[in-house]
Amino acid sequence: MVMLAAVWISTACERKDTLEQRVVMPISICLPADAVTTPACKPGMNRMPGDVGATEDLLLPKYIYFFIVKQIDADNWKVWNTVTIDDADEHWEKQYYDGALMGNTDSVYRYTEDIVIPILNERFNGRVYAIASTVALTFDATLTNNESTLNDVLNLAFSTSGETMQNNLQHIYSTPYNYNQGGKYYGSFTCIDNNVPLVNLMLYHVAAKVDINWNVAAAKRKNANPSEVVRLTRMEACKLFNGDAYCFKPMENTSGATPLESGSTVTIVTAADEGLWWEGRSYFYTIPYTSTGKEDYYPLQMQMETNGSGNIYMPTIYLHIDTESPFVPWLRATFNISNTLPAGTDTKTVD
Repeated sequence: MVMLAAVWISTACERKDTLEQRVVMPISICLPADAVTTPACKPGMNRMPGDVGATEDLLLPKYIYFFIVKQIDADNWKVWNTVTIDDADEHWEKQYYDGALMGNTDSVYRYTEDIVIPILNERFNGRVYAIASTVALTFDATLTNNESTLNDVLNLAFSTSGETMQNNLQHIYSTPYNYNQGGKYYGSFTCIDNNVPLVNLMLYHVAAKVDINWNVAAAKRKNANPSEVVRLTRMEACKLFNGDAYCFKPMENTSGATPLESGSTVTIVTAADEGLWWEGRSYFYTIPYTSTGKEDYYPLQMQMETNGSGNIYMPTIYLHIDTESPFVPWLRATFNISNTLPAGTDTKTVD
């Protein structure tokens, strides 16, 4: 399932006189109609999106970063301009999106302030790439107008390290570079005489949602023979991606030959969560990645414990993903537990 939360950017070149054109970019975010008004279920709670009455708490971006590239010749593109907005959260208006891009029929939050970029006597083919976030982003490179190349833009990455970034991954959206319409990148535009192009962009999640379900067999619950009771007293998703992630290639992050050996941790169940010892559902967002030899699978690494035994079970669940898709997936993992868990590692592949 494609994650559909999105941003829409409309780009137009308007002829003002013989000396000047301008590019106008009104921007809007597309989210489910009730996503920003109804409290979300947090990790460790039972009711999740998909359950009756549960929605997500997605925040409107405050920061928007635009990277506009210009075609110099057939295979040569240079950064033409960059624009940063740092108060976008003040200028959103709820609307309905009825267009050709992914997210049709969704409610959208449209950015109401125009961005005007003058073009003096220039006629060229261009592309717009954008990334938007609730929190300020730190990039791994500084792009320079007229010097940085298209590859520099496509390989641009942002830091996901630190608690603040990990807690806000679900509030980051970008334009996937391989989302094409009519055989070309969907953010393409052309400024020439007597031509007023219009480019509609959707910005999509850069982080994948991971949906976790767990269930202890009914015969092993608290009403069973006390010596046979099984309680899930620890569940964590661990070694989650926390390095530099691609801005515009969200499905191309890799870890090399093996799954990550370290990273962030999301706690789902603890020994204090008595209401979740036998069943529950939770979710979190993380940057998807693959490893060499398993290019079509995301390695979900877990730590689990039953009955407070101290025996830590560490399974790696390889979840199938479509790396050819421009969009990050919604990943699901279900854990059915019928006996106490042993210490040690395990590997499973889910197609």
